[in-house]
This record gives sequence, structure tokens and C-alpha cells, in this order.
Amino acid sequence: MFKSRKPRTAAESPAEGYTSTDVARICGVSLRQLQWWDERNVVSPQQDGHRRIYSPEEVVEISVIAELRRKGFSLQKIRRVLRFLQKDTGKRLSEALASSSDVHLLTDGKSIYLEEAPDRIIDLLKNARQPMFLVCVTDQVKRLGAMAVRKPAKSEAGASARKARAV
Repeated sequence: MFKSRKPRTAAESPAEGYTSTDVARICGVSLRQLQWWDERNVVSPQQDGHRRIYSPEEVVEISVIAELRRKGFSLQKIRRVLRFLQKDTGKRLSEALASSSDVHLLTDGKSIYLEEAPDRIIDLLKNARQPMFLVCVTDQVKRLGAMAVRKPAKSEAGASARKARAV
């Protein structure tokens, strides 16, 4: 029924990550929504036992997904946006922020644009035949930095706390 997931090795795991509770608080989604997206392979974080550990890139993706969901986008259209960002452009959302200017995602559900130039954004909005939705990816990253209290999410931290209590 469900596909089994191969856990990432220690070499692949980030030094820090965000727990599901942290991600739900930062992005304004429920824990069940995060679980559902993981089960449907929308955003599949690293597993640490039964815990989900999200990288900062995955948190930004979830934040953008949540924003598109709030604007009424179907999961099918959101998958199209994610495929565009991850495969067609060869970038993940946070990698698009390497530039010094703001990065905006514009979409009508069929066409998808990742733009930095304000003039180009205005042209796209003026010439659109359908309503376009705009998400400022840079704002999502700033919100992540402002709201997130970074905690180490390593299994070693929990194991050392358990050892201390056992002694």
C-alpha cells in the first residue's frame, strides 16, 4: 500500500534540521498535512526513526506550497510548479535565492515563471490572459529565518539526553 522509504545515511543527513512541529509552526500547516504530503511524495524529508527531519530547502518548499494551497491551487498544479523548479530549471527554491534581488514565483497553474526583475514581473502580470498568482520566495525565506528557532535534530542529541536520564 505505502512505498517503503530508504533512510538516508549519516553522510547525507544535514547537521541541523527542522522537526515536523517546527515546520508546521513556521509554515502554518497542520502536522497531518505534512504527513500527507510526505506520503504522496510532494516533499519527503529525511527520516530519523519515526521522526521527519526537514532541511531548510524543504521548509521553503513547504512554505511556498502552503501559500499556493491557500490561494486555491490543487495539489496537481502544485506538483507541476515543483517539477518546474526542481527539474526544468535544475534549481530548488532556496538555490534560486543566490542572487541579490527578490525572487518571485508567478503562475496561473499552467505557465510558471521564476523572476527577479520587477519590470519583467509587471509585464507578465499585464499580459496574462488568466489571473496570475504571485509568491515572493525571498519573503518565505526571510520568514523562515525570522520565525525558526534552529534546533539540532540529530538522533545523537536525543540519545545523549536519554543516557543522561538513565544514569
